Amino acid sequence: MRSSEGLIAFALGCLVAGSAVAEEPAQWLERMNQALNSRNYDGTFSHWHGGQVEMLRIIHRMQDGNVSERLASLDGSGREFIRSGATLSCYLPDKRTVVVEQRPAQEPLVGFPAVNQQTAEFYDIREVARTRFNRRDTHVITVTPRDAYRYGYRLWIDDSTAMPLKTQLCDSHGQVIEQIVFASLTVSSHIPDAAFKPEVSTEGFQWVREVHPAQLAPAPDSPAWSAMRLPPGFHMTVRQAQTLPGSSQPVDHLVFSDGVAFVSVFVEHREVSLAPGGAAPQPASATDDASEAAAVGSSSAFSTVVDGHRVTAVGEVPPETVQFIATQVKATGTAGAVHGRP
Repeated sequence: MRSSEGLIAFALGCLVAGSAVAEEPAQWLERMNQALNSRNYDGTFSHWHGGQVEMLRIIHRMQDGNVSERLASLDGSGREFIRSGATLSCYLPDKRTVVVEQRPAQEPLVGFPAVNQQTAEFYDIREVARTRFNRRDTHVITVTPRDAYRYGYRLWIDDSTAMPLKTQLCDSHGQVIEQIVFASLTVSSHIPDAAFKPEVSTEGFQWVREVHPAQLAPAPDSPAWSAMRLPPGFHMTVRQAQTLPGSSQPVDHLVFSDGVAFVSVFVEHREVSLAPGGAAPQPASATDDASEAAAVGSSSAFSTVVDGHRVTAVGEVPPETVQFIATQVKATGTAGAVHGRP
C-alpha cells in the first residue's frame, strides 16, 4: 500500500513538474517585466561591463499611473538620472551640466528583456535551474538567440517577487559581456517624493534642454529615412527628429527592435559637400571619409556615410548587426513620425 501510494505521488509530482517547466519560462519573464514596471522598489546593484564595475542605486515608483525613477552612481562620480514620466534629467557633475531629455514614458532606466509571441520566434526561452541566490529562491531563465544578430540573457528571477536579482548579457559563445547583480533589493508599498530629488548640488551647472521632437518637425519635402532590409525579426519602432546633447543640429532618430534588442540610428542632416566642378562628394569633416566601428562595454557602434549624410547605429547587439542596419538605411520618401510598435 505504501509502495503504491509512493508511486502515485511520484507520478503526480512528475506531471506537475513537467507542466511547470513547459509553461513557466516565458511566464516568468512576463511576471518579471510586470514587477519591474508596476512595483515600488529600492535597490543597489553592481554593473559590470567592459572590464569595469560600478555600484549604482535604482529607485522606482508607480503612483497614480505615473512613473518616477532615479538611478545614481555610488562610486564617486555623482552621476544621477531622474525620470518623471517622459522627462529624463541627467546630472553630470564631472561636466557641471544637467541634460534634460524627452524619452518614451514606458522606457525604463535599466532595461531587461521583454517577451512576446515575436520574441519567442527568434529566441529559445528556457528555465535551466532553480537555485538559492542571496538567500532567496530563484528561477534561472535563459534567453538564447536562434541566430547571430542578437545577444542572449541569463536571469535569476526571485520566486516570491518576480524581480531580477542577477542578469547576464551573453555573446554567441555564451561568454558574459555585461552583468548586473543586486546586493540589496527592497519592495515597498510607499516611496516618498524626496527619494527622487538629486543629491548633487547644481549651483553653477549648465542646463541643456533637448528641443521637443514636435518642435523639430521636418519640412514636408525633407527625406524620410528607413532601412531597406533588416535582420530577421527587427522592425522600426520610433522615427523622430531630435537634437543630441551639446549640439543644436537636429538629427533623425530611428529605433529598430526585435522586442528584446534595440538599435538606435542617428542620421545627421548635414550633407557632404561636392568637390569643385561637382566631380565627387567630399567629406564634410575629417572623419567622414571612411566608415568607423567601435565597441563601448556591451554596446556596438558603426558609423558610415549614406547619400551624403553621416549615419551612426548603436545598440547592445553584435557588431555585425549595427553594421548591417547602418548600411541599409536610405532616404525613402517624405518625412513623418513613427512612435511605438506597429
